Amino acid sequence: MSGCGCSGVSTPFCGQTKAYRRVLLAIIAINASMFLVELMSGYLARSQALTADALDFLGDAATYSLSLAVIGLSLRARATAALIKGATLAVVGVVVLATTAHRVFLGGLPHAETMTAVGLLALAANLTSVLLLLRYRSGDANVRSVWLCSRNDALGNIAVIGAGAAVAATASPWPDLIVAALIATLFLTSALQIVRQSVAELRSTAPTTTAAAAE
Repeated sequence: MSGCGCSGVSTPFCGQTKAYRRVLLAIIAINASMFLVELMSGYLARSQALTADALDFLGDAATYSLSLAVIGLSLRARATAALIKGATLAVVGVVVLATTAHRVFLGGLPHAETMTAVGLLALAANLTSVLLLLRYRSGDANVRSVWLCSRNDALGNIAVIGAGAAVAATASPWPDLIVAALIATLFLTSALQIVRQSVAELRSTAPTTTAAAAE
């Protein structure tokens, strides 16, 4: 996969191809659609795990749109966009943890069948995204953040399906709450990875004022 720097210079892939843009547009549409499906399903099923996953779909649709917008811009602009995405992912993680903690006190048993059915649908959607992005899993912070988010979504869906089965088997809301907390933790971990790479790229583009002053 070609880099985005000067000819003959190896640089991380930055997404500046028509094929990658088409993939991003398809994935944005998938995530926006699944946000609506999971948000309504999470409310009707009283499932915190489904609601957490719905918020993730919304966040992904927004951040992938940002990724698409900065393709072709400078490394600093792309790294800044990735930094924003990492910060947004961290905020979503904190919100999910807070709402999950609140749900502990509300009680109520989630609808296990709905959790499992919608979890399977979301998994199919995210596996489609993962397959589309498989060849683009390496690159600059902007490109890599898209891969990490899609991979996390697929892992989260598997966890939601497992939570639905566990809720049905135990007649307890705890599997749903535990999975929601685990999804939030995954958000925070990925946010840290994205932020670290973004900061490193921003530092690499900073002007060398010390060297200039010495001259």
